[in-house]
Amino acid sequence: MDSLRLPRPELEDLVPYEAKDVKVDVSLAANEHPSNLPGEIVEKLAKRLNEFEFNRYPDPTAGKLRGLIAEANGLEPENVLVGNGGDELIFDILLSWGGPGRAVLDAPPTFAMYAIDAQVTGTKLVRIPRGPRFEVDGEAVLSRLAEGDIDVVMLANPNNPTGNLIPETLLIDILNATDALVLIDEAYFEFSRHTMRPHMSRHPNLAILRTFSKAFSLAGLRVGYLLAHEDVVRELTKVRQPYSVDSFAQWVAATVFHERVVFHESIGDIMRGRDRLSHGLSAMEGVEVFPSEANFVLFRVEHASALWRDLLHGHSVLVRQFSRTPGLEDCLRVTVGSEEENERFLAAMRDVLSRRRASAILGGSVQESKETVGELGY
Repeated sequence: MDSLRLPRPELEDLVPYEAKDVKVDVSLAANEHPSNLPGEIVEKLAKRLNEFEFNRYPDPTAGKLRGLIAEANGLEPENVLVGNGGDELIFDILLSWGGPGRAVLDAPPTFAMYAIDAQVTGTKLVRIPRGPRFEVDGEAVLSRLAEGDIDVVMLANPNNPTGNLIPETLLIDILNATDALVLIDEAYFEFSRHTMRPHMSRHPNLAILRTFSKAFSLAGLRVGYLLAHEDVVRELTKVRQPYSVDSFAQWVAATVFHERVVFHESIGDIMRGRDRLSHGLSAMEGVEVFPSEANFVLFRVEHASALWRDLLHGHSVLVRQFSRTPGLEDCLRVTVGSEEENERFLAAMRDVLSRRRASAILGGSVQESKETVGELGY
C-alpha cells in the first residue's frame, strides 16, 4: 500500500504536551529541585551498583518502595500504587474511570495533562474556570457535581502553575457531594505541608497523587505514587503497564525515600528561596506576584512574552511561558533555584525592566513582537 490509514479523528486537534530541552545558564522553568542527589545517597548507590541486576525485569508492583511509602503514611501496601511519574497514574485513572460516555471535571488554569489525557482517552472534559485570584469556584463545582454525571474530579493542591491551595473545607464538601473518584494532586506536598491523607478512611473516593520529581531530586527517573482505597488501586492495576517503573528507578527511589530526612534542609532552603523571589519580584514596578505554596512563583507583567524572550536571549535565563494560556494572560512562572540562580534571575528581571523604563522615557514604546513565541512545555 502507498497510503496510511488515518489515526483516531478525536486526536486531530490535540496539541501535544511538548517539553523542549533548551540549553541555558539558568534553567528555572520545570519546577525541578535545584540540586542533584545528596552525595551520601550517591555514595550508597555507587557502593552497590555492581550488584544491580540490569538483566532482570523489574518488580511489577515496586514492592519494596510500595511498602516504604505505605508504612510512612500509615497505610497498607494495597493502598499504594507506584507509577512512571505522576503522569502515568493520571492517565491510568482516566483509562479506568474515564473513556467514552464518561466525564472528568477540571478547574483551569491548572496542570495541562488532565485535559490532554481526557482527550486521548475520549473522556468528556467539564471545565469550571477558576476565579481572578485562581481560586476554585466552589459553588460552581458543587452545583455541577449535583447533576450526577461526573466520573472523575482532578484538582491540584497546590495548583500548578498558580501555586495556591484549595481550602480543606471545600475539598471535604466535594468529597461528600459525589461518588466520583476525586484525585487530589499533591505533587508539591513537601513544600505546602498540606495533605488530604487524614481523610482517606472516611472517603473511599479520595485518591492522592505525589511524586519524587520535585522535592527529592528525581525528575530524571520519573517516579510517582498514588495513595488510595485498595479497590481503586486494584482497578488501576488492570490498565497500567506491567513494567512501567524500571528497576533502577525503583532502587534509587527506595533509597531516597528511606533517607528522605536528608532532604529536609534543602526543602527548607527552597521555601525560603520562594519567599525571597516573591519579595524581590513584588518590589519591582509593574510586576504582580501571586502567593505560592509550591516551589515556584507565578507573576504577571505587561508584555510578558517580550520579557520572557529578553530573559532568555539577553541573560540566558529560562522561565516558564504562560502568557498565551487562557486565564494566565501575561503570566510567567519561575521555579525556585539555588541562591545564586535566584539572584541571577532577579538581577536579570531588574535589568530588563530598567531598560524598558529607559526606552519609554526616551520616547520609545515596548511592543509585543510580531514573531510567534511558542510556549515551552514542562
